[in-house]
Amino acid sequence: MDKREFLKTAGATALGATVLAPAACAPNVSTRSRSPIHWRLQTYAGGPLAEHVVKPAVDSFNQIANGEMTIELHTADELVPTDELFSALQEGVVDAVQSDDDSMASPADIAVFGGYFPFATRYSLDVPVLFHQYGLAEIWEEAYGEIDGVTWLSAGSWDPCHFNTVEPIRSLADLEGLRVFTMPTAGEFLSRFGVVPVSVPWDDAADAVRRGELDGLAWSGITEDYTAGWADVTNYFLTNNISGAWCGSFFANTDSWNAVPPHLQELFRVCMDSSHYYRLHWYWGGEARLRTEGTKLELTTVPDDEWRQVEVEALRFWDEMAAASPRAARVVEILKAYNATMEEAGRPYRYG
Repeated sequence: MDKREFLKTAGATALGATVLAPAACAPNVSTRSRSPIHWRLQTYAGGPLAEHVVKPAVDSFNQIANGEMTIELHTADELVPTDELFSALQEGVVDAVQSDDDSMASPADIAVFGGYFPFATRYSLDVPVLFHQYGLAEIWEEAYGEIDGVTWLSAGSWDPCHFNTVEPIRSLADLEGLRVFTMPTAGEFLSRFGVVPVSVPWDDAADAVRRGELDGLAWSGITEDYTAGWADVTNYFLTNNISGAWCGSFFANTDSWNAVPPHLQELFRVCMDSSHYYRLHWYWGGEARLRTEGTKLELTTVPDDEWRQVEVEALRFWDEMAAASPRAARVVEILKAYNATMEEAGRPYRYG
């Protein structure tokens, strides 16, 4: 091969490489040129609470997504009222929601089990175990798979449900006529003991207590009482609870979710898990620390033998909710089987 033939051959080879390279790198070029995805996510939580229950995960996602996608966080009732979140999500008014099924008025036949379903859980770890090991995740996917426009993504646990009140609760008789801010299904159950459930926007709860429109709240554990400022307007904290952990989820508008590329979907799943983990230790430590070191709320307790009436009534309530649909019955069967296992396992899974 003479010098001229060599240069022609080398040039053709180089040109081929130049032509082929963009084709080989096309996915990267496409990714760089794609317009950034922008989501609006609304949480059930007011500002001070959202700082813990969702903002760390959103901040992490936005940082790691590196401009490919951003999530704009909105707190309770900021874009739409909490009880309109489900319809807003279906319509694409928001792209994602963090809430329990119950409070956001989900039409799913298992919605009552979100939030504080009475005595379904005793500890925060019960929620992830029920979803990941006892089949609740598959049931939630099945239920929301039948509803257009909304994709259920992940459930996790929050704090237990206690009363914090202006006047002390030391017996079941003290519940009679008590006006409390609580969640729909929890309120329905507590009304059996004379409690009057009152629905107000999250940010209005403290002022409603100040104005005398509420006698207290049955919406959280003591960590949220201090974080939300509710410990500043009430005086007492009841150590008995009706649930060991709130069950909340992340949901997405189905079209919005499908428009997210797989690697960003996976990043969102990882950040949801990060959020679930953060809450586990934040609440668990906070509940103990503020009971022992907090100075704003005096602790009261209803005797165990009297509170047992509430637990027995909860089992009757379970059976009533199970009658709503075959799928609801499956959830109740799982809750019964799980709690039987925990009782048989004994300490530290169940005490007494």
